[in-house]
Amino acid sequence: MSNNIKLLEKVLDYSALKQRVIGENIANVTTVGYKRKDVDFVNVFDEVNNKLKVDNGKHIKSGDKVLSEKSELVVVEDKNQENVSGFNNVDIDKEMAELAENNIMFKFAARRMNQYFRDLQAVIKGGR
Repeated sequence: MSNNIKLLEKVLDYSALKQRVIGENIANVTTVGYKRKDVDFVNVFDEVNNKLKVDNGKHIKSGDKVLSEKSELVVVEDKNQENVSGFNNVDIDKEMAELAENNIMFKFAARRMNQYFRDLQAVIKGGR
């Protein structure tokens, strides 16, 4: 499998987990003492950025292996003590915005992966 597919797979995994976490935050917006949760994906992006190689000023080429198998998604608790909702630190407007952003990211990754496999299928059938 190509590095791009592995990255898209990781983005889809992230989006699915993020969807569940956002849903949990929204469901607990009025739960006293609940701590907002988020998904840590920064370490994965840092890993990808560190492995990108620049061949020339106008080109960016990915390295041999973009993601290691040990890259993982971690659900973290938001340490912000601000009582945004009157009950806890969940801001419903922020959660809804993140939900929309996450939906766009998931659709993009799913479409790119779908296109990759359609292209692969066409090559196998001799259509391209």
